[in-house]
Amino acid sequence: MKKFLVLLIVSFLIFNLQAQQNPSKDHSKLKLDCKTCHVCDVPTKDDPCLVLCPRERITTVYQKAEETSELIVIDQLKDRYGPVYFSHRLHAQMSNMSGGCENCHHFNTSGPILKCNSCHEPNRKREDVRLPDLKGAYHRQCMDCHREWSHETGCNSCHELKKNIKDTKQENSAKKYVGKTHPVVLEPTHITYQTNSDKGKLVTFYHDDHTKKFGLNCISCHKQESCTKCHDVTKKSDSSKKIVSTKKTFEAQHKNCINCHSKNESCNNCHSNKILEPFDHAKKTGWALNKFHINLSCSKCHGVKIPYKKVDSSCSSCHGSWNNENFKHSKTGLQLDETHSDLSCEDCHIDKNYSAKPSCDGCHEGYVYPKQKPGKSVRK
Repeated sequence: MKKFLVLLIVSFLIFNLQAQQNPSKDHSKLKLDCKTCHVCDVPTKDDPCLVLCPRERITTVYQKAEETSELIVIDQLKDRYGPVYFSHRLHAQMSNMSGGCENCHHFNTSGPILKCNSCHEPNRKREDVRLPDLKGAYHRQCMDCHREWSHETGCNSCHELKKNIKDTKQENSAKKYVGKTHPVVLEPTHITYQTNSDKGKLVTFYHDDHTKKFGLNCISCHKQESCTKCHDVTKKSDSSKKIVSTKKTFEAQHKNCINCHSKNESCNNCHSNKILEPFDHAKKTGWALNKFHINLSCSKCHGVKIPYKKVDSSCSSCHGSWNNENFKHSKTGLQLDETHSDLSCEDCHIDKNYSAKPSCDGCHEGYVYPKQKPGKSVRK
């Protein structure tokens, strides 16, 4: 336990040092609450009151799956069984769906990436029973998923008795994982859920809208799901429809949606008796996105906080700082001539309303844009 606490404190000190060298990663910028790391109100140097193992929002070491080790041989526990061949890269690819590295590496604040036995002792008789021993830690990480996957509870599903192990069999066990990768997960364009709701029998979920337009990542919805969500299908059904259990509470049925969609929203925004069309900015807001905005994520204009803030259609909420010095007018397709390039934006765009047609009345009588242009058209 003392070894673990020393390691914990050293890691936090390294983390703090890096934060000082890089202000963008300071605690105040990480949206961490004191209770994330400390269990008491006034931690001190002598008694930091550190929590035993902060699993979430504390990991800062990440690697892409293709950068990780392909195969790891787990052989620290040598009793009746031989080594376990762990297809690390394959699991790393799969983990991206449900949380990433911190699923297993749940304590790595600043690096290097720690081995399990850095915190979990091989000895089962330990001073602090709250911290699992190494064998317990391995099994807690692996057993739930593997039992769901294989529907077996015996040790032999992962372990081979030493007396049955031959050199050739060991080699084959290792080779079968070499070069093996998880197939690319094809994201659906949309899914239609069939319900028994009196608000509408169908709910149309446009998956690509939520990932590409709204910027959600996989773990926003799939964090608590295991491989069997896709691989252990026991009921054959139409791939475009999914039956929703009506025995669940409202909160359980809507748990993945309620963070963004308020309870006060009209149910008809999602429920209907026909398949709904995908999100259309023009129909929903009355403002069609032009080519400068069509490929932007929603958060670029509306911020990251859910529900999204409303944006002033006059554009000033995003572009209020534009002036003739920091904006290249040729991006609009019009290169201003020498006479107009020194004017302020407000001289033509009244109240900086860039969505309205520019006005020439301030300087010219009878001039109307675009019949009269303050420059020449250029290719954008």
